[in-house]
Amino acid sequence: MKNIYRLLIAIFFVGLVFVPAFHAKAGNKDRSGQAGASELLINPWARGTGWGSVGTSCTQGLEAMYTNIAGTAFTKGTEINFAYTNWLTGSGVNVMAFGFSQALGKSGGVLSAAFMAMNFGEIQITTTNSPQGGVGTFKPSYLNINLSYAKAFSNSIYGGLNVKLINESIADASGMAVCIDAGVLYTTGEKQQVKFGVALKNVGSNLKFHGDGLSFRGIIPSHGNDNDLFTVEQRSATYELPATLRIGASYDFNINDLNKIILAGNFTSNSFTKDQFTLGLEYALKYYFAVRAGYTYQGGMWSTNVADRGTVFTGLSAGFSVSVPFNKEKGSGLAIDYSYVTSNPYSGNHCIGLKLNF
Repeated sequence: MKNIYRLLIAIFFVGLVFVPAFHAKAGNKDRSGQAGASELLINPWARGTGWGSVGTSCTQGLEAMYTNIAGTAFTKGTEINFAYTNWLTGSGVNVMAFGFSQALGKSGGVLSAAFMAMNFGEIQITTTNSPQGGVGTFKPSYLNINLSYAKAFSNSIYGGLNVKLINESIADASGMAVCIDAGVLYTTGEKQQVKFGVALKNVGSNLKFHGDGLSFRGIIPSHGNDNDLFTVEQRSATYELPATLRIGASYDFNINDLNKIILAGNFTSNSFTKDQFTLGLEYALKYYFAVRAGYTYQGGMWSTNVADRGTVFTGLSAGFSVSVPFNKEKGSGLAIDYSYVTSNPYSGNHCIGLKLNF
């Protein structure tokens, strides 16, 4: 067991040491738009997005599947979570997420499963003969499936691994890829109020598309009759997944048994987009209510030119949670979460979530 502790601590500090090496290849604006499955960078959960997904070191329960999978190890019994996001209000895009976590006894760890789906609505089919559409519609489908395991190796060290299956499809073409997330979380202090976390996300196979949509019918030029028709299938390019490295720290200001303030910071090194720095603050009236806010900065985001900013999001986020406890000792209860993330253009993201612990 001591060897496991040493291994987890080593992973944590290796992550800190090799950030400059990862950063040398990350945050390259010239690579923006070249990654596949960019929906992997979307946090679909309401509580986490309320303070800019800053909780790499402190998010606990199912929502930690996005920030740091090690945080799911804090699940005490069973947790069920649902979230719905009106993505970039006015764009017609919606994001839905559902998942559950189950603790496997006192020392058996936590098993979690979740999926995220994006709905783009109906899009007009266009062809060279009908560039304005009018020949039908199609519905793109994005689906990410997660299966993870996390475990508390001591009172201070937690680790986890998440396997993700990514599927993107339209009526006549689809692509699939598999990737993993890994994370370590370390807590210290007299009341475990100091927390550190490192998570490496979206490391896996390339995304490649197949299907009838990549083929066309042709005629052998030397003959020119219907008997000489043949089908040509075009090869799809392969796309790397948007790997990210997240490093976070937080401190709990325990005012008394009921009131707590959490200050958290996070650095995200992106392989295909600009790197991000996030600062978040949360006040919690234990068991009943929490309010949070965050600000995320990346280079160029204050530019008046959206192309130079590299993002439509303007940095601010806020949210709150209202909880009804069933059993305070066991941590069971029902909670409703809401978050809003500002953007320009569009009218930001509205996300509402429902969480049940029992």
